[in-house]
Amino acid sequence: MRHILDIGHNDLRLFFKSKTAYIWLFGVPTLFIYFLGLAFRGPGDPGNRRPPVVIENLDTNFLGRLFLEELGAQGMELVDPTNHTSAARGIRIPADFTSRVLQGQACKVEFSRRENSNESDAAIIELRLVRALIAMNGHILEAVAQTNAPAMITETGLRRVMASPNPVSLNARFAGRNPMPTSFNFSLPGNLVSYLMMNLLIFGGSALAMARRQGIIKRMLVHPVRRSELVAGKIYGLVLLGSAQIVFFLVLGKFVFHVNLGANLPAVLLTLLVLAWVAGSLGVLIGSLVAAEDRVIAIAVLSSLLMAALGGCWWPVEIGPPMLKTLALCLPTGWALEALNQVISFGNGFSAILKPVAVLAVFGCAANVLAARFFRA
Repeated sequence: MRHILDIGHNDLRLFFKSKTAYIWLFGVPTLFIYFLGLAFRGPGDPGNRRPPVVIENLDTNFLGRLFLEELGAQGMELVDPTNHTSAARGIRIPADFTSRVLQGQACKVEFSRRENSNESDAAIIELRLVRALIAMNGHILEAVAQTNAPAMITETGLRRVMASPNPVSLNARFAGRNPMPTSFNFSLPGNLVSYLMMNLLIFGGSALAMARRQGIIKRMLVHPVRRSELVAGKIYGLVLLGSAQIVFFLVLGKFVFHVNLGANLPAVLLTLLVLAWVAGSLGVLIGSLVAAEDRVIAIAVLSSLLMAALGGCWWPVEIGPPMLKTLALCLPTGWALEALNQVISFGNGFSAILKPVAVLAVFGCAANVLAARFFRA
């Protein structure tokens, strides 16, 4: 075991002595995560979309402000008239909104159409506007019941009513098939899987080929190190390298790209560590089969790009033909993304990753056996 640890730690030290390693481990993937996250921006959470709506609040009193808060609580993204380009509808609150309501008079809130608007967003806005009006009237009636006089309603009293627990709740969730992963919830797992596979194939294969060419492997075997320990040490060093990349991008995803990790972090970590083991094993296998370093890099890049494309790292497999999903499940990248999407985009628990991780473990065991079988000095 000591030999395995020593070999792995030494390989990690050598990897990080190369400035190029930092670019490919951290720099390039960050750019791809950012631009693909922008390119695949979707409607947000499909079960709770927040369509933008232009708000013109002409009322300077407290009921206008509270009504805006209720609109936001009902799931609308409120924007001012200077930022109206993406809004599907407009809402105008009249200047006498508070005074007319306190006097017990009817008051109309204007609901206007925007040119070239998204009709599906418009329908959601109209529904939530009705819900907000009903909720606001309910709060006012409750406040009036406490004071017995509409004119005695105050902002503090109405806020107290609005903050009180609602005796009736609605649990709404996305029905049917899983929603398509979008934005950084798609680009972070996809690019992390893609570049984890690519980097470990390239670094693992080329480092082993170079060590063989320079006679380092033969010199190591002169010492009391078994071939199995040498293979395991090389794979262990690659898993450590992948772990550094994993930690960096999970921290970046959580605090910069705001990817939904939270309670799912243990499942995400387990999936990525098993994938790093699979990729490291495949890297050692390629380095064992191919002697020339340039050929190793070419094979590693080509195979990792194919696995990324067919595995769903570059685009959601949901937008492709059914055959694409079948192909994705023939590759370790497809199973890794299946597990990550289950916990990040679909909100499922730890049990949802057990099957994908088990399949990844099969890939890893097979790659380990083959790497040990074809390893040569």
